[in-house]
Amino acid sequence: MIFLTFFIGIFANFIGYIPPGNINLTLVQITINRGIKQALMFIISFSCVEFFFTYFIMHAAKWLSGQVKLDTIIDWVMVVLFGALGTITWIHRKKPPETNYSEHESIKYGILLGFLNPMQVPFWMITGTYLITHEWILVGKLALVIFSAGAAAGAFIALFLYAKFAAYIQSKFALSTKFINTGIAILFFAFAAYHIVKQVWLVLFKHWI
Repeated sequence: MIFLTFFIGIFANFIGYIPPGNINLTLVQITINRGIKQALMFIISFSCVEFFFTYFIMHAAKWLSGQVKLDTIIDWVMVVLFGALGTITWIHRKKPPETNYSEHESIKYGILLGFLNPMQVPFWMITGTYLITHEWILVGKLALVIFSAGAAAGAFIALFLYAKFAAYIQSKFALSTKFINTGIAILFFAFAAYHIVKQVWLVLFKHWI
């Protein structure tokens, strides 16, 4: 059961990081602009934080699911986060990549985004509740530690594959830093717009249906 819990954590979080979001898009940007070594520092530090983040969310999943306005709060936090990341990326889109970066910079960035990861809250509320309800995992402290370790490993694997793919694309197509940063900035703005439209629709139109 221990090994099953660990591998379920790997699989669940691996799937969770496949769709594009603030974390994997930021990682692609780091890989393109700073290289695979810096990307690896980011992934390791982020995955370490992911362990504690998952453990906390799984413990608080039942309480969080009862918070009526939690989805609304998360949406507006994502608007601010995506908007800020898009703005920063857009402003620096023409800036040539530096040749030397401190390893500590990528580590700090990984830790920061590990905590500023609101999209994982609804993901673990849904996934975690499903796994516990169907008794795929236990709810004891040791079981959740093992599950969280698996989740951290799943995040590491998914993000590492993203970094390798980004490096491969850059080497094959020789894409300019400006082109990549512009594309990522547009995606960040698009995600922010999605959350705004979602909230406007919920406020103005949902009660008509």
